[in-house]
Amino acid sequence: MNASRTTPTAGPAGGSSTESLRAYGGEDGDSRVARRRATLVDAALELLGASDGGSVTVRGVCREAGLTTRYFYESFDSIEALVGATFDEVTAEISKDALEAFAAADEVEDRVTGAIAAIVRIIDEDRRKGRLLFSQALLSPTIANKRMESTELFAALTLQSASGVLEVRSAQHALAAAHFQVGGLARVLAAWLDGHLDMDRDGVVGVAVGLMMAIADGVDRFGG
Repeated sequence: MNASRTTPTAGPAGGSSTESLRAYGGEDGDSRVARRRATLVDAALELLGASDGGSVTVRGVCREAGLTTRYFYESFDSIEALVGATFDEVTAEISKDALEAFAAADEVEDRVTGAIAAIVRIIDEDRRKGRLLFSQALLSPTIANKRMESTELFAALTLQSASGVLEVRSAQHALAAAHFQVGGLARVLAAWLDGHLDMDRDGVVGVAVGLMMAIADGVDRFGG
């Protein structure tokens, strides 16, 4: 089988990669790089989201993925970069599904229910994702920073969504409520995932929706 010869080019992590431009077995180089990257992300999720999740290393991730360290540095320049990318992919999935569910209903409470149900479904069907985003048993500087970023993101999305269906009289009070809602929901989900709440999926959704709606109603007390 012929393989095209190429001049070394910068790979995804900024390193040199000639193989990424070669085609083998009907799969082009870019597709192969993307497949290996996805395998590394899934391996990181497996290790980080384990019930006893702890620190991860390049060698440990590569062993889980069945790849050599050469292929790790093809896509990531550090383990922190991989952890951050894994967190971002899970956040993007949850944001997409939650926003789609929110937009699919007409009544405010139905919208909130749909969004929260989408989040709970994702983290219940794949507990690794929930532990990565919410579990207090899993802490590292990278994850701590990513959780702060995601709180800002979800608070902004919550405020944007609320502004479209509610009369928001005070932007700052509404933003404070959004942060309170997101933080409170995260703690409920963390407690549930860590086994501190004996509730099924519907129970978690019901409690979360009730609390979030109560907070939304309470904004009027301070937003005049």
